[in-house]
Amino acid sequence: MYADIAMYNAKQEGGNCYRFYDSAQDGANASKLNIENDLRKALDKGEFIIHYQPKVDLCSGEITGLEALVRWQHPERGLVPPLEFIPVAEETGLIVPLGKWVLEEACRQMKQWHERGYAKLGIAVNFSSRQFRDKNMVSHVARTLQLSGLDPECLEIELTESIMQNVKESLVILSELKQLGVHISIDDFGTGYSSLSYLKHLPIDTLKVDKSFVDDIALSPKDEAIIRTIVDMGNHLQLNIVAEGVENKQQAQALMACRCKIGQGYYFSKPLPHNEVELLFRNVYLNSDE
Repeated sequence: MYADIAMYNAKQEGGNCYRFYDSAQDGANASKLNIENDLRKALDKGEFIIHYQPKVDLCSGEITGLEALVRWQHPERGLVPPLEFIPVAEETGLIVPLGKWVLEEACRQMKQWHERGYAKLGIAVNFSSRQFRDKNMVSHVARTLQLSGLDPECLEIELTESIMQNVKESLVILSELKQLGVHISIDDFGTGYSSLSYLKHLPIDTLKVDKSFVDDIALSPKDEAIIRTIVDMGNHLQLNIVAEGVENKQQAQALMACRCKIGQGYYFSKPLPHNEVELLFRNVYLNSDE
């Protein structure tokens, strides 16, 4: 557990941010406790916001959906990236109330956009393993959909392959979610659980190809072959395929050559606050009534 947190810390670029561990790992418990206390206060004070990153049709450039990504607007430190606080939220269990808020806010915002004419759009919300196995998770999803008025088909729940460590348990939970009408996607596909057998047992709609396979797709025949194979497999299993981490035109073109239809990444847009998303809609989104 502590090794995982140290790994997150090692990835930081420095500056005005939290440090989970110093070079000697001294004061680790006190540091974690401080972050935990700040997180609790942030939840109470409403310091969290959501940024939205578009998923885009690679051929037409049309926005097909959005992914909700949580950010912490700290009153003193400014915008704190997820890598700074998600590990502690996971460890302490605060990820559950935080995840509930993200789901509620994302559904509310998407319903508002639908009412403004963007009826084709869906919203994807990330669920951690701890959230996924929370006993009240399914009922909270149902209640959130009811209160927001969002069509269940417009909600996509993103999970990592780690949930496949217990396929039987996951099947029960996923089946309950599917009965609500929501969509299920597997994030960072290809980097986690080694067996593909879960694909034929679990009610999954979408595979999101991990960025590590997209990075060198325009240069690496092996990465191209892997993505082409995933796309072909997805077509045969009637699964949607989304490529993550698209950062340039060459990658987008290589993905299209592999018959991948949907991409997501900074080449199209960085994650944006809701007001900037609406500006993006006006520029590139084809209104559903047209």
